[in-house]
Amino acid sequence: MARFTSPSETRRQFALNLRHARERLGLSQEALADVAGLHRTYVGSVERGERNISIDNIARLAAALGVTASSLLEGPRQ
Repeated sequence: MARFTSPSETRRQFALNLRHARERLGLSQEALADVAGLHRTYVGSVERGERNISIDNIARLAAALGVTASSLLEGPRQ
């Protein structure tokens, strides 16, 4: 059975996954924001785990990175 994670833990994991996916593509936060149709400061605050991001924006960021939304929410492999 899956272990419950706190909302802040989920945001931190999402932020880490987002940053790693962005860096693997060699994109700046500004470039990712441009492709996703979001503001650069918004992407920065998401990467710092400061935002409780909507599912719509998760989908926009995933599409811009060429990954699935679920991959951005995955926890560390055990």
